Amino acid sequence: MAICAPEITPEDPPMSNRTVFFISDGTGITAETFGNAILAQFELDARHVRLPFIDSVDKAHQAVRQINHTGELEGRRPIVFTTLVNMEILSVIKTQCNGMLLDMFGMFVAPLESELGLKSNHRVGRFSDASKSKAYDARIEAINFSLDHDDGQSNRDLAGSDVILVGVSRSGKTPTSLYLAMQFGVKASNYPLIPEDFERRQLPPALVPHRKKIFGLTIAPERLSQIRNERRPNSTYASIANCNHEIHEAEAMMRREGIRWLSTTSKSIEEIATTILQEVRPERLEY
Repeated sequence: MAICAPEITPEDPPMSNRTVFFISDGTGITAETFGNAILAQFELDARHVRLPFIDSVDKAHQAVRQINHTGELEGRRPIVFTTLVNMEILSVIKTQCNGMLLDMFGMFVAPLESELGLKSNHRVGRFSDASKSKAYDARIEAINFSLDHDDGQSNRDLAGSDVILVGVSRSGKTPTSLYLAMQFGVKASNYPLIPEDFERRQLPPALVPHRKKIFGLTIAPERLSQIRNERRPNSTYASIANCNHEIHEAEAMMRREGIRWLSTTSKSIEEIATTILQEVRPERLEY
């Protein structure tokens, strides 16, 4: 960890209403994700500023000016998370900014180089050249697949799914499918359970051959009613009575069919996706 300003003293203003910068020579997503995970440990009212694609010394100087100006206006030094890999650019930030600098790559890469006896390739971003990355191509293919198989709109090539999510309408199937595709390259289909399925007391016929790939999502009726009312206010579809009925029937079907399932009521997309991957474990994926 490198700090480019004096340590905070007891006389400094408390850590609230701070501006936090996330600087990267790539998209800045890694810096922001990692930084937010750390900041979540504090009761901090922070303004977030992402500065992506800082890939030249000139851009580094511009970033320094913005950081230092913010510090002057606010009367307290900004917090700066960085995942810069270019040492010349990083040197500008380290030596000239008046913020508290947290160099996340420097914190972890240098000790790993020493432990492994290897030099880092200092690659910018997850996909340094997307046009040549098989992993990137697989992720795009998974996104297209998940869009094509959203909400049961296509039964074609369900066998190609890594996972098939089932649940009542608005239980979180679509955002979870897209997150799995975008983050992990998982080909995720999703299929709604509807009143006709409950009347038959059976899974939709198209899903039966793929039972081992099915994972169920459920949700508290009260929360489901709230979500549906935002879409179709004061409708039977959104009524608490109908939501209670659909959730009861969907969960009963999952139990009868031996389908693994979880409630999305209080879980984030990240938690839902992680649980699904732990349970389903698509063999072709590398972690």
